[in-house]
Amino acid sequence: MISVTESAINQIESIKTSENKSAEDLLRVNVKRGGCSGFSYKLDFDSATDDKDKTIELKDGLKIVIDSQSLLYIMGMTLDFEGGLNGQGFVFSNPNATKTCGCGSSFAV
Repeated sequence: MISVTESAINQIESIKTSENKSAEDLLRVNVKRGGCSGFSYKLDFDSATDDKDKTIELKDGLKIVIDSQSLLYIMGMTLDFEGGLNGQGFVFSNPNATKTCGCGSSFAV
């Protein structure tokens, strides 16, 4: 499956609160074609799920959902959030990626 660090969970909760999302809204993790390395990650809130989606409960009712196609590309990935002097954002540590771009937002398999 995928793992999510405490730092990323805290940031997801913070964004969900600041955007006035409901308790039913899930964080959807997608892989899309595009980016400088071939595939890119997309994070968005969604309230609808499909029978083929994989739902992962993190804590306190916070859930993420991944469609079956994206799951093939990110199995074993760790989602983290880093904040510091060099910038901040979500960091995707994907063991399936054979190549990543300099900013870390796209990858190849």
